[in-house]
Amino acid sequence: MYPSSERRFLAANLIAIVALFVLILAGGVVRSTGSGMGCPDWPKCFDQYVPPTHVSQLPEGYQHKFVEGRVKKNERFARSLDLLGFGSLAEKIRNDKSILEPESFNAAKTWTEYVNRLIGALTGLVLLACAVLSLTYIKSKKRIFFLSVFNLFLVVFQAWLGSIVVSTNLLSWVVTIHMLLALAIVGITIYTYFHARILRDRQILANKAPGVIKTLAVVSVGLTVVQIAIGTEVREGIDAIATALDFANRDSWVSQVGFSFSLHRNLSILVLLVNLALLVLMRRKYLGNSHQFKFVSYVVLLIFAQLITGITLSYMALPPVSQALHILLASLAFGAQYYLLLILKQSKLYK
Repeated sequence: MYPSSERRFLAANLIAIVALFVLILAGGVVRSTGSGMGCPDWPKCFDQYVPPTHVSQLPEGYQHKFVEGRVKKNERFARSLDLLGFGSLAEKIRNDKSILEPESFNAAKTWTEYVNRLIGALTGLVLLACAVLSLTYIKSKKRIFFLSVFNLFLVVFQAWLGSIVVSTNLLSWVVTIHMLLALAIVGITIYTYFHARILRDRQILANKAPGVIKTLAVVSVGLTVVQIAIGTEVREGIDAIATALDFANRDSWVSQVGFSFSLHRNLSILVLLVNLALLVLMRRKYLGNSHQFKFVSYVVLLIFAQLITGITLSYMALPPVSQALHILLASLAFGAQYYLLLILKQSKLYK
């Protein structure tokens, strides 16, 4: 039985996990529809808390104002990079002429980005609730409290990084870091949920020592993170090609990406094979109705679904729906793989 304070934390933590995946889906929709610059400023949108729906509602001289603000923010960011020893990156940001081009207003893209920001704000509030509710573990399981608070700081940093993504006009490496940081936040939230559960219910842990299975599970999680990072680079390459071709010949974009796409495609096969090996090994070691076997089954299903969306993207000229689903399924697979890794820990009840 869980005390009421712990039940509240578990409920908030579970809501946070779901909200984070919804936020990743929303981010995928923003990226696939090209709505990332739908709001040229941050945290407001066209200097308004509720964005406009028609060009007549835009503030006077908004284009010059937001370009000027973007340049100032980028200069501050470049100075920070200089201090950290990344002078070449700082110069790249300073010399990026695309930042000086004002964004034209598109109501659909503006509201797509705005909804994404709303979901992000609500998710942040849920994670704030997790941090507050985690006080109940300050004596029994300190790591839950400290990680919940640390996660809140990561969310604030992620929000700031989101503003840099906007001000740098979707600078490629910043977008990649933004995605990887989202996975880190998901991982910490899953970790705190897991430890809050096993504090009272150790039945979900493995009944046998995992042995080589745990090593393979670690490899599986690592490969998925690398795969997601490379996939983000593939998307950035496609964006560059699309811009160079003035968004014409959409069906040729993927074929022009080159090595990063080939690596991404080949690595997906390796990811599938590793997880199929995990499925076979775990079926031999654990009961079919165990938590461990159920989760490895979920992982394999998610990877198969992700492969299908990847094939769709390659051969059907990058349909936006498949783009959003592709990144969501990859994130869900990461979450399931990571939770599986956690529940492979053998319970003392079975030792």
